[in-house]
Amino acid sequence: MSTHRTAGSTTETRPRGVADLTGPGSGPTAARGSMVRRILLGGQLRRLREACGVTREEAGYAIRASESKISRMELGRVSFKQRDVADLLTLYGVIDEAEREPLLALAKSSGMTGWWHSYNDVVPGWFQTYVGLEAAAERISTYELQFVHGLLQTEDYAHAVVVSGHRGRLPRSEVDRRIALRLERQKLLFSEGSPHLHCVLDEAALRRPYGGRQVMNAQLRALLEFSDYSRVTLQVVPFSHGGHVAESGAFTLLRFAQEELADLVYLEQLTGAQYLDKREEVAAYQRVLEGLAEAAASPSETRDLIRKLID
Repeated sequence: MSTHRTAGSTTETRPRGVADLTGPGSGPTAARGSMVRRILLGGQLRRLREACGVTREEAGYAIRASESKISRMELGRVSFKQRDVADLLTLYGVIDEAEREPLLALAKSSGMTGWWHSYNDVVPGWFQTYVGLEAAAERISTYELQFVHGLLQTEDYAHAVVVSGHRGRLPRSEVDRRIALRLERQKLLFSEGSPHLHCVLDEAALRRPYGGRQVMNAQLRALLEFSDYSRVTLQVVPFSHGGHVAESGAFTLLRFAQEELADLVYLEQLTGAQYLDKREEVAAYQRVLEGLAEAAASPSETRDLIRKLID
């Protein structure tokens, strides 16, 4: 077990069964800022476009692109070419160099490629977007009912989830790549400035024995170790509670340190994902999360429940 970060006077270590993939220049920390800058620049371009009454279709035509690309740019989900940003600023009437220069500099500095892009052979673009947003978040709040959240999975458990999800149809090389991505994401929890993770699990996720009893027990022990982290809050909704407010299923709520960045709700589907950022939609999921936290066992009770499952 190796030490990866110190929170105050408490040294937190990587749980057993969670692979250490640390290497020079790897991990989420370096690229975290580039995702934030893209979101900030995209939001500013959207406000400028709306202020001068230009449609997304008109903006796309001005830079020889589609309306959907303008939408992705404004959400910060694609990289920016300085020429495109310059053309859009001209279209929006921003011609003063003193006003243009900070936005063009933002476009240049946001061009760093995230580490997750190296996995584009096995991961769809819509999930790469999520990984970038996850790396940029200050707080990650999530509810899972099918399996343990990816940020808390051991290597063997992750292998069992990937294999079972594709019914053995993936070649070994692709399975290994998918697992490597999942473990790479976990570096977020051991990095400087790591986000706070509030994970609520349905008890079903702990009782579904992915990989068999030995793998599952190792995963449960890892959860016990994660639950002691200063920036991880782990709760389980026990079967004994009965029904609860999360009737819509699993979801993740991302909150960012920058006031300019709206909170996001991420909903994963079989062939894509939804990103909800309207205030009323996010508020609805926040209320569900608060209801889940009330229904769930407390962190200390959760640890007791996990120990009983191991026994």
